[in-house]
Amino acid sequence: MTAALLIADVPWLLYRSFFALPKSIADEQGRPVNALLGTVNTILSLIDVRPASRRPRAVAACMGAEQADYRVELYPPYHAHREPMPGELAAQWEQAPALLASLGWTVGTSTSLEADDVMFSFARSEEEAGGRALLMSGDRDMYGAVSDHVSVVELRKGAAVAEIGPAQVRERYGVGPELVPDFIALRGDPSDGLPGAPGIGAKTAAELLRAHGSLEGVLLAAGAAPARRGARADGPPGQGAGAAAVRASTLMRPRVAAALREHAQQLDSFKQIATLQRIKVKRPRDRATDFAGGARAARELGMRRLADRLQKLARG
Repeated sequence: MTAALLIADVPWLLYRSFFALPKSIADEQGRPVNALLGTVNTILSLIDVRPASRRPRAVAACMGAEQADYRVELYPPYHAHREPMPGELAAQWEQAPALLASLGWTVGTSTSLEADDVMFSFARSEEEAGGRALLMSGDRDMYGAVSDHVSVVELRKGAAVAEIGPAQVRERYGVGPELVPDFIALRGDPSDGLPGAPGIGAKTAAELLRAHGSLEGVLLAAGAAPARRGARADGPPGQGAGAAAVRASTLMRPRVAAALREHAQQLDSFKQIATLQRIKVKRPRDRATDFAGGARAARELGMRRLADRLQKLARG
């Protein structure tokens, strides 16, 4: 099997590690380094414990804006519920790019789009070049990037790492990866502050999408005009918009149809928000992790235990 490009969601890893690990993990001046330690160790868990034949061919560590301006313009409450970044995490956030780069990992970022978009861009670039990609993220938006050559790595406590491919996305959501933005628009996404359509949960959202083919098809079947010019309004393969509308009376309760009509424009905005965006990225070349370089950088940051671990890995 071709070695995959490992694409890491650095903001998710930093937040996850900061709140999961004690702040007593500190440098020589007593400043917390728990987020940095957890981030590096989590990425290493998919490298140093695997046989050489299964190790990633390279690592892309992705960062980005806290929230893309265009998403906030579409829906001002987007991310508004999130607490400001703690100062002790912000300090580690600033140190992360240099530490990750010292390990020979490609650090990709964007000032206007989010880490998810940067990850998506690397994944599609890898796929188009005939490679495979593994996405390390806890953000379910990334299910929309899954394909036959792109999987999401699921970290399970005390268990082997699982890979989420197209079949697993369909099993969990009831729709394929290509409809994940439509599914999120209807069901909502609390982590991003998107409420979805009132009264529509995961099961109903999946049923509607399977019946009508897309969010635009669902809205048309509910009696709402497509919210965007040129939007798809077709039903499932082999059915036109008219057929989808005819079936609405049997597949869509009046209350659901009314909610969809009332919130059609907002739901279209939610889909745009949940749709991952591509930016221009350079496909990383094959590169083994530079354990020795990482050890030097970790020691400079006062992270002695990490430096010792990396130094041992460098010696083989």
